[in-house]
Amino acid sequence: MSEVMDRRARKKAQTRSLIRETAQALFAERGFEAVTIADIAGAADVAVQTVFNHFPTKEDLFFDGHTPWVDGAADSVRSRAPGTTPLEALHAYLIERVAVHARQLATRDGRVFDATLEASPALRARERELQHEATARLADALFETWTVEGGAPPVPTDVRTAASVTAAVWLAAVRTLIVQHRRLLAGPAGALPADPEEGVALACSVADQVFSGLGSTLPPPTSGRLRRIG
Repeated sequence: MSEVMDRRARKKAQTRSLIRETAQALFAERGFEAVTIADIAGAADVAVQTVFNHFPTKEDLFFDGHTPWVDGAADSVRSRAPGTTPLEALHAYLIERVAVHARQLATRDGRVFDATLEASPALRARERELQHEATARLADALFETWTVEGGAPPVPTDVRTAASVTAAVWLAAVRTLIVQHRRLLAGPAGALPADPEEGVALACSVADQVFSGLGSTLPPPTSGRLRRIG
């Protein structure tokens, strides 16, 4: 029985991978809006319902495998090394995220992915939804940490407010940096350095300045555990 179940799981995973790869190739070739679920099913030689069994929406197909950042910021806070503050861990993670994106833009697949995303209102709307999810998860991680350990910036109300505002501001900043980097690439020739690693270094330097500035605007952290209100 276990062998049968393992075989079924492998078959399911292979079908999912086939559908995803087929869809993403079609999106790159034709653009997101021009591709239908029926097109994807036909190219992958599966039923339309099989596609929906694995991916509820076409947007899910496009982003599948490309959104570790939705949990990444929250995970960086929860899994930080001893002696590292939540904002120090977040700062390091977000610079790493900018570096990953800059390196992706140095590849053809990365440029095609971002160009397809920028050209589609539906994908940009879904990206904003994912950004909202990431912000909510980061706010929860900061709230949990600051409730237990203290150290949240003083605010007029409570720890939840501090966590929500911090998450929104920091993730809005990294989104702005990444979107701006995409548009630099789409701009005049020479907008980005010819050397990919030079481009990565420039992007990370700008990000570091932004996040350092955000950290310096916070008042000194409170000592001890903050009282939860509500």
